[in-house]
Amino acid sequence: MLVHLAVNNYAIVDHLELEISSGMTAITGETGAGKSIMLDALALTLGDRADSGAVRPGTDKADILATFDISQIPEATAWLTERDLAGDDQQVILRRVITAEGRSRGYINGSPCPQQDLKTLGGMLIDIHSQHEHQSLLKPDTHRRLLDDYAGSRELARQVQLAAQRCKQTEQALQQASQQGDEKSSRLQLLTYQLEELDNLSLQEGEIEELENDQRQLANAEQIMQSCQQVINLCSENDSGSVLQALTASQQRLTAFKNNHHSLDEANGMLASAQIQIEEAVGELTRYLDHFEADPERQQQVEERLGVIHDLARKHRVNPDELPALQQKLIDELESMQQQDLDAERLGEELEAFREHYRQLAVELSGVRHEAAIRLGEAVTGQIQQLGMPGGQVKVQLQPHAAEAIMPHGQEAVELLVSANPGQPAKPLAKVASGGELSRISLGIQVTTVQTSRVPTLVFDEVDVGIGGPTAEIVGSMLRKLGSNGQVLTVTHLPQVAAHGHQHLFVRKEQTDESTSTRIDRLSQEGRVQEIARMLGGIDMTEESLAHARKLMSVAQ
Repeated sequence: MLVHLAVNNYAIVDHLELEISSGMTAITGETGAGKSIMLDALALTLGDRADSGAVRPGTDKADILATFDISQIPEATAWLTERDLAGDDQQVILRRVITAEGRSRGYINGSPCPQQDLKTLGGMLIDIHSQHEHQSLLKPDTHRRLLDDYAGSRELARQVQLAAQRCKQTEQALQQASQQGDEKSSRLQLLTYQLEELDNLSLQEGEIEELENDQRQLANAEQIMQSCQQVINLCSENDSGSVLQALTASQQRLTAFKNNHHSLDEANGMLASAQIQIEEAVGELTRYLDHFEADPERQQQVEERLGVIHDLARKHRVNPDELPALQQKLIDELESMQQQDLDAERLGEELEAFREHYRQLAVELSGVRHEAAIRLGEAVTGQIQQLGMPGGQVKVQLQPHAAEAIMPHGQEAVELLVSANPGQPAKPLAKVASGGELSRISLGIQVTTVQTSRVPTLVFDEVDVGIGGPTAEIVGSMLRKLGSNGQVLTVTHLPQVAAHGHQHLFVRKEQTDESTSTRIDRLSQEGRVQEIARMLGGIDMTEESLAHARKLMSVAQ
């Protein structure tokens, strides 16, 4: 439960610090004193949205800190422990800081945290009901949420929603795969044909380079033969004198001077070496010509092979040497498309499994809802009959959807129907309930549903608007009973409600020429009498109003 609240520089509050007890705490004060400011500040520590307007003028930031005793809330303890946020004792401190520039920071036990974590943890600690909550009763989503909360089936409803979401996602994936069927079939045919062409080509690594070398050699065969023969003639077979003959004659001339001069001997040796190399070159060329054959047929084969390769490369708009890479790319695409076919088959199987899982969960949820709908209708009917609607009745209608429909919120629509007077048929709230009746129905629902809530702290912010007289006493009695089993904070204008509090906080406004501030006092027993007398009789307090206040408190407590 909430044990301590500290508010600094929030709205018209400069500094406020409260110790909160268990039981029912009544919060009263004059209009405009700031009774709801404390609850608004508390809501910020629970993850509500904040803006720079929340910061007290003239200050740089608002700082709100709320301390909760969680010794009786194992869910909160487990949540904190799982995230390594648990403190040494059985308390948790939520803090919210809002700067004048509009930036906001949240903390759990001193550790920075996102706003959503404050919301999640706050939902385990406290439940706030506002004076405008009855407006949400006109929305079918609220009816469903109320029923599931009352039935304790919120987690089951969440599982149904997740199961429906999985079904929808799988259906979309399967539909997308089916829509691509014709296009995929055409692409498969093209891929198969293209790969068949490339397979038939059977291009080998290095084959293009080898073919181009052969092509050049075969195309120049005649020129090669003529050139080789000319070189042989020049070197050894020319009648008018060959290179070898010239070398032989040169050596003979120099041999006559052998051993006469060292340099001549070296030159003579070089000529001999050149003669040997020329003779070897001539021999190599001769052997080459002996085995060389011009092969027009081979030349035609090479050119045809190269033509096929180049034609296929142009067809695919790639270079000839890129054809093997293209072939592998097409193979990968074909395998991927074949895998998609397998995936589509798998998606179909998964969809059936997901649908069956959804149906099982939805049937279970429907059973829980039908049983709880009867109990909730009877319980709320009992409450509103005490709240000034003696002939009123509330029913929870479950309207089934189509049998095969996969709906995110289950197999039925939930709607609250009301009959405000005996003999009238139950109709939707929006059609039959007046503003005052709607407010009473809302309070009846809240009182009914919080009795099944596991949240220990309940806050009612002026939910008794539009209620008075004997009905107000009943409201106060209801809230006191709830407070006896936990902690209830209620902001009220009704003395009949305030009289039922276990303790009483009085909100007042202090004004000077320079500033306005909100103050909250914990009232003594006599202070409570005077405040309730003020609420009964206005500014002029009389003995009669004081006596009436004491009687109200005596009866209530």
